[in-house]
Amino acid sequence: MDIQNTQSQMRKGVLEFCILSVIRQGEVYPSDIVEQMKSANLQILEGTLYPLLTRLKNAGLLTYRWVESNSGPPRKYFLMTDKGIEFYGELERTWKELADAVHALTQPNHNENETPTLTK
Repeated sequence: MDIQNTQSQMRKGVLEFCILSVIRQGEVYPSDIVEQMKSANLQILEGTLYPLLTRLKNAGLLTYRWVESNSGPPRKYFLMTDKGIEFYGELERTWKELADAVHALTQPNHNENETPTLTK
């Protein structure tokens, strides 16, 4: 079995949540997202980020505004919509449930009767 493929799939599963976590903190330029992800040891390429931002925008979770730049073309800054904030809250609850369940299962002496269940 290829561990790198498994690791990649795990990262892809949380990528959207991580990107929204960065944007939730305030208006952000895509290269700032890349830098924050990198500083958290989560590598993302701009070629991966831009299609995700477009999909999130098309879903009504993000909006953007153009800001003039002193050193080139205008820049697109992204921020969350009210719908995005609500969606993020749901993702956050799901993440906590999932993290708690994984933590319970990975402890050496976990008790099956005490394992949290994931809800839809």
